[in-house]
Amino acid sequence: MTLLQSVTLTISSAVFAVAVQAAGTVQIQVNNTMKPGGSEEVAVKKFAEVLEAKAPGHFVVQPFLSGQLGSENAVLELLNIGETQISLTAANWRGQYAPELDPIAIPFLFPSNEAIEAYMDTPSGQKLIAAGANKGGLVHLGIQHRAPRHLTANRAISSPEELNGLKLRLPGTPVWVDVWGALGAQPVVVPAPEIYLAMQTGVVDAHENTLASPYNRKLYEVQSDLMMTSHIYSPWHWVASKMWWDGLSDQDRATIQDAVDAAIAAGNAAETEKDRFYLAELEKKGMHIVQPDRDAFVAKAGPAINKALEVLAPGVVDDVNKAIDTAGKAAGLAQTNNP
Repeated sequence: MTLLQSVTLTISSAVFAVAVQAAGTVQIQVNNTMKPGGSEEVAVKKFAEVLEAKAPGHFVVQPFLSGQLGSENAVLELLNIGETQISLTAANWRGQYAPELDPIAIPFLFPSNEAIEAYMDTPSGQKLIAAGANKGGLVHLGIQHRAPRHLTANRAISSPEELNGLKLRLPGTPVWVDVWGALGAQPVVVPAPEIYLAMQTGVVDAHENTLASPYNRKLYEVQSDLMMTSHIYSPWHWVASKMWWDGLSDQDRATIQDAVDAAIAAGNAAETEKDRFYLAELEKKGMHIVQPDRDAFVAKAGPAINKALEVLAPGVVDDVNKAIDTAGKAAGLAQTNNP
């Protein structure tokens, strides 16, 4: 997005906000960087539907998908000053406002989205949310699931020993590079648009991402195996501008929270459905599905994981363990009740 486009969008939004406020309605811009067609759009549509059902004509929802108002960081700035209202945002706010409280980006640490939800309810998670409010002007409304990231390669990999020397494309996140390097892989930073060519020409042997990546990029043409490592769960966070939120009535805040809760449920269901679709399609395209020994990967990556945890704030490690235990018990109970 150019500066002129950004300014034009901001001015248009401001004019729109004045118009709806004059009419006694509440304008809500909902931002997300993903293109239409994903679980994010499903959630945003559900959010608007629920608001309209609960308070007909009172809320006016304006979706801004595909990063129309800018990057995640740009939208975080707009939220901080009250120039936009809500964002379905990823990890950047955690790294900006409280990196010492953020273990979520460490590979092979959290085993599920539910474990991350449980972490956000711990004292450390609540401190992370408070830091977002105090430093970034954010009100944390909830977590929406994203599918886990897996490994694709030009050969089957069942154990960490088989990673030795594997040229693995990574986006350059330091803790990711450290953990995969400890596992024996050779991290190679390649821009996302060049992944297919890098695999086709042998610059890299493997990549990691959600299943949408090999499907949409047609990596099944240049990669033979899909390892279900589930090594990263990186959720969306529904956040609101505190400056805007504090100006709402109690009733409006409660209605919006109800709509967010419904949107999260719809988004989670859509994400699960789409992930199953991608897996089935990749298998149809000829990819060999491998169920690796995840515990062995976790064990070998242990020193790198512990190194990443050591720099975090006191109490974080205990809260991570408690969250994983809580989510595990809840999953076991759910399985018992629904055999």
